[in-house]
Amino acid sequence: MEVMRILHMNKGNGETSYAKNSTAQSNIISQGRRVLDETLKKLMMSSSETSSFGIADLGCSSGPNSLLSISNIVDTIQNLCPDLDRPVPELRVSLNDLPSNDFNYIFASLPEFYDRLKKRENGNKAALGFQRGGGHCFVSAVPGSFYGRLFPSRSLHFVHSSSSLHWLSQVPCGEVNNELDEVVITANLDNRGKIYISKTSPESAQKAYALQFQTDFSAFLRSRSEELVPGGRMVLSFLGRTSPDPTTEEACFQWELLAQALMSMANEGIIEEQNIDAFNAPYYAASSEELKMVIEKEGSFSIDRLEISSVDWEGGSISEKSYDIVRSKPEALASGRRVSKTIRAVVESMLEPTFGQNVMDELFERYAKIVGEYLYVSSPRYALIIVSLLRMG
Repeated sequence: MEVMRILHMNKGNGETSYAKNSTAQSNIISQGRRVLDETLKKLMMSSSETSSFGIADLGCSSGPNSLLSISNIVDTIQNLCPDLDRPVPELRVSLNDLPSNDFNYIFASLPEFYDRLKKRENGNKAALGFQRGGGHCFVSAVPGSFYGRLFPSRSLHFVHSSSSLHWLSQVPCGEVNNELDEVVITANLDNRGKIYISKTSPESAQKAYALQFQTDFSAFLRSRSEELVPGGRMVLSFLGRTSPDPTTEEACFQWELLAQALMSMANEGIIEEQNIDAFNAPYYAASSEELKMVIEKEGSFSIDRLEISSVDWEGGSISEKSYDIVRSKPEALASGRRVSKTIRAVVESMLEPTFGQNVMDELFERYAKIVGEYLYVSSPRYALIIVSLLRMG
């Protein structure tokens, strides 16, 4: 699978689009707001002489969420500056995603974004103004993979990414050896009947996924270390896990249920089972220990804060220690349909080349029912990792 060419959220504004089915991701952005605000305050306090800030949102996607994070960042900076007795700096904002992303949707949303900033200026005389297209906020798009360099050296002060770093640069290809930091791929994954690692996956497949994450995240940190100024900061949030075991429910069960839907279609001759065996998702839910290990080994960043919180499959926060929602059957099935639409908006572009566009409606109808039945008897959750990093040096 050519991830850079294929992976994108469903485009446009239709019923299966990411724009219409990204409430869960919006909720996750909201969950990280407190850490975002705290990190920006520390950055502004330590860079009082800086008059121009480089800001990047990596994996911005499209739809309403594409400008949500940037809006939050701008709002926070505007609110902080009067308290710090300093002018609002010029903001150079870069929105990044893969070249296949629907950037046209973002560009069409920019006039409304600038209008909102201008109205806020008019209502807040304490802050310096933002003007449409030519004032203190300059927005641009930078297509490309964030697992490589995207920006000039020391041009950024703050990097944000939400719901993106659980996507890998490529599908792990098989059994691996990692000697002297050299990665050697020796075989195809033997992950029959599954589309992600699960309880029945061979240990070699689990190791291949873990190593691919370590390789990718290290490349991500190395690239950002070149692009951020010393003292620059990042806030990253993505799906992970609390257990050392990568096959726990919180790490993989949404993929397990999707594999069940695919296998039911294979059993009826609608799709080929060999295609299921050949497909593996370019996704990995890392543990906090894996994260810490890569950060420490790469050596350019220190961890300022690391939090793990639970969210339900629709992105809702879970604060109580014992989480057990009692749903009626109709409520569970309705939730299953919403979850199915959310997952479809994200993964359909990856599934189509292998299974065909003509089976997608049937697949996600089955998936919605399977998820709904599961939500009726269980209360699954994702583990959301939020980490704030400081560029050392």
